[in-house]
Amino acid sequence: MSDHLKRSFSFILGSLLALDGLWLLSLDKIHLGIILPVIIGIGLILYALCFKWIQRFIQASKLRLTLWRCAWAAFFLWLSTLLIFFAYLQYTIQQNTTPQPAAAIIVLGSGIENGQPSPTLKQRLDVGAAYATQYPEAILIMTGGLGFKEQMTEAEVMSTYLQKQHQIDQSRILLEDQSTSTEENLLNVQSLLKEHQISLNQPIVIATSDFHILRAKAIAKHQGYPQILTISAPTPLYIRYNSWLREYFAFISGWLLNEY
Repeated sequence: MSDHLKRSFSFILGSLLALDGLWLLSLDKIHLGIILPVIIGIGLILYALCFKWIQRFIQASKLRLTLWRCAWAAFFLWLSTLLIFFAYLQYTIQQNTTPQPAAAIIVLGSGIENGQPSPTLKQRLDVGAAYATQYPEAILIMTGGLGFKEQMTEAEVMSTYLQKQHQIDQSRILLEDQSTSTEENLLNVQSLLKEHQISLNQPIVIATSDFHILRAKAIAKHQGYPQILTISAPTPLYIRYNSWLREYFAFISGWLLNEY
């Protein structure tokens, strides 16, 4: 590839990554899956703008040239692992089928905004409500504790949404309002299940986002849920791959923390 093409490609790709991330940040969506593309995008733009100076600098010594090549090799190695994860995640999403009847539906939290479920959380609640309507004997468990500067726990907000938007009776809804992570969600829920004579050996459904089912299912199995089932809410295209990128790092973090 010629130097001109390298500069043009780097500038265009960097601009797309940076602008997309900055637009999402303007919507108050802040997480690693958004911030990292902005950083990479700005890096590519600077590389394109300072291309000649960078080339002169790295060509000045063999050590610099070797380090430069190693840095690019490491980047592309990381990128290949990311693409493999994306492919496997897509396969997992496609293989997720409509589950059988279950004793309980655990809806995993995904944040609240101004006292209301976030768009992602609304989608999780909607698919959970659809399943609950289909199987009226199943209880629903809302998960999520008190967030920063929030007046209500996430579980309470979720319960209110289901009652108002889907007319689900409050008697069917249980609250797990202490957790701050998926691991804590599924761990704390176990006492509620026990109180209602529901064994972990019974079929139990997790309602979450499509990108999250892989990790949620792995955590559940590690905690002793042998018949865990999943129903997934679709992720909007404009945020999909940013969410997948965040999930990539979350999956690695979960593995390092022995969550599965």
